[in-house]
Amino acid sequence: MLSMILAAAALAVMGAGIGAGIAAIAAGIGIGRIGGSAMEAIARQPESTGDIRSNMIVIAALIEGVAFFALIVCILCIFMG
Repeated sequence: MLSMILAAAALAVMGAGIGAGIAAIAAGIGIGRIGGSAMEAIARQPESTGDIRSNMIVIAALIEGVAFFALIVCILCIFMG
């Protein structure tokens, strides 16, 4: 019985670690794509640099918020499991 509880706790920690890693990787990919697309848009229309940059910053902040939320959920899975 104790070994099953320990195995479940170990799986919860391992799953939380994998989930945190996936969230960090996905956030990095998302912000990289945003940056690349923004630079391409600025290259095509240099006169709208300010608008593109401000929109890029807002979207990057939203992606970071979602990644932070995913990390918090993973940490809660560790301590609640």
